[in-house]
Amino acid sequence: MDWYLSVLKKYAVFQGRARRKEYWFFILFNTLISLLLTFFDGLIGMYSEGVGLGVLSGVYTLLVLLPSLAVTVRRLHDIGRSGWWILIAFIPLIGALVLLVFMVFDSKPGDNQFGANPKEAAAL
Repeated sequence: MDWYLSVLKKYAVFQGRARRKEYWFFILFNTLISLLLTFFDGLIGMYSEGVGLGVLSGVYTLLVLLPSLAVTVRRLHDIGRSGWWILIAFIPLIGALVLLVFMVFDSKPGDNQFGANPKEAAAL
């Protein structure tokens, strides 16, 4: 849960680097919370099948949109890529697969133009 909260604390920080662990734990907790809120939306009758979201899950999605983008950009920085690579997701199917592969890559060792390696800093 600390990894999820650390991403929220860096709400709109697009500089620096994010470890794989930070990114994937954020994605895990974000998905679990979204599923839980969607379940509650269905339970209280606020889920809209036409939109595919309920009120609670829709508000939550809007609240975590910016931190999600920020941690993805920082993750791209960690593998030595520019944050602009996030735009590859707009290419249908192929773009999302390429971005998924990028998110799985290990950190580039040492410092890069985006900052110090957070994995090495955590090991100290």
